[in-house]
Amino acid sequence: MKLYDLLTLAATHLATEREVAMSRGLDAPLEIAQARHIRTVGSLHLYSCVALPGRTFLPDIPMTLLPGNDMEPTEGYLLGWYQGSLILQTFDHVGETLNQGTLIPDTSGFLETGAARLSDMASKPDSFTLGPAERLVPWLDPQPPSNHTAARDSIPPTVLTTIWGETRQARWTKLTTLIVDQVRKNKRILLVAPDHQTVDELTGTVAHALKMAALPYRSLLCRYELPLMKEAAGMPLQEFGFEAQMYHFFAKANAKKVSLRKKYERFRELTPILAYKRDKQKDLNEVKLLEWRLLTQLSDWQGKVKNIDKILRDYEALPIWKRMGMQVAGKNIDTLAEYRVIYEGKILGLMKEVEVAQKRIKELIPEATVPKDLRPEYDELKEEIKRLGGTKKIREMLAAGEGTNRQAFAQNKRIMASTPGRILTDPLFRKVPYDLLIIDNAPRIPASLLLAATGTIRERIILSGDTTDLLPGESGKPASPGRWPQAFLETLLSSSPQPTSVG
Repeated sequence: MKLYDLLTLAATHLATEREVAMSRGLDAPLEIAQARHIRTVGSLHLYSCVALPGRTFLPDIPMTLLPGNDMEPTEGYLLGWYQGSLILQTFDHVGETLNQGTLIPDTSGFLETGAARLSDMASKPDSFTLGPAERLVPWLDPQPPSNHTAARDSIPPTVLTTIWGETRQARWTKLTTLIVDQVRKNKRILLVAPDHQTVDELTGTVAHALKMAALPYRSLLCRYELPLMKEAAGMPLQEFGFEAQMYHFFAKANAKKVSLRKKYERFRELTPILAYKRDKQKDLNEVKLLEWRLLTQLSDWQGKVKNIDKILRDYEALPIWKRMGMQVAGKNIDTLAEYRVIYEGKILGLMKEVEVAQKRIKELIPEATVPKDLRPEYDELKEEIKRLGGTKKIREMLAAGEGTNRQAFAQNKRIMASTPGRILTDPLFRKVPYDLLIIDNAPRIPASLLLAATGTIRERIILSGDTTDLLPGESGKPASPGRWPQAFLETLLSSSPQPTSVG
């Protein structure tokens, strides 16, 4: 069997089991007697619900919660079922306590989405990285050939590594050693376990190993869903939650963006003010130049009047021949008096114009004057905006990423821990590539879920667990570690729920 055949078969199984889920009433509404709010991180809320006995739930199934207090419905996921209590992750807060409500699981929608994902992997292999997934065929083949043991043993461990048959502590010691080594090589790792409690415990163990290796574990490791447990392996798990880390990161980024927006808006506010001041200064300079020209002309005319007054004072004392010369030049007493009247009229007109100019200057001075602190502030803002690439670039920076970019944030994490159910249906895991896929308790995960987790793995897959969880080999065939479970509902519904402490 080839990988294409295996993917097609898995997609067909999920489509068939969708019909089974509907016939078994796994989508039927359920009345919940009580729900208690546990914690809120970012935009996600964790609730513990008391469910009536007799119903079975699958982990990671999308659901709709209808509160019984006239509140709007909210959506979310069933993270698990623990001793009669359901753990819900919702997108809206519905109160600290909820005395009654209706829960509507969407098991058939989950299976339909999973079947579509596997069909895409089979029909559009170029959109995925399926090299390492090819090596899983000898393990996941529902009808292994007679030489399947040799085929499994011949797989290069650099592509597919198995860690079987040891205690969980021994397996996790090997896994954490491998993870620390791969992180130091700058590899990106997708860490998977069949249920959220195991993922929480494994996340704490990996965090402790990274801390002991003096690596920045807080920035390297991320738990995709809200952790159910407060701590594991002595490590506080809440700080590793994807939502908590992203909320904290974007809060800091938004704080910087708020600061930048304030600077940009202040620059935009000052720009027209200073432009107005600049225009008024230009007007002021022009009026001052006009005043200077008027005063220059006024001084000239006043000089001419003074000259006429001097001539008139000295006229009687002049000899007759000078008087005759003045008359020949048209400067007799009568004409000089007429000139004086004309000049005084010119002076009066100029003085009025000077008065108007000086009045305008007084009006323009406060309009053109830039406050003492305004110019340095503007120059500093202008230099900062120039350094950042100009106003157009800043507008793009402020417009970009108004919503949180989950994909970009996830790509910055070296280790992402989650469950196969979330990987199967969450679009984020179709876009973010990883170098390694590490799956603990792998035999407890149906083949369809395990295959879906391999779609973006570029280099290597590590399977860890106990082979006694595999199905027994077919009678009459050589002994083998067993066959991989194929049936989705049968595998998950037969798993006994494990209680957990949620606090």
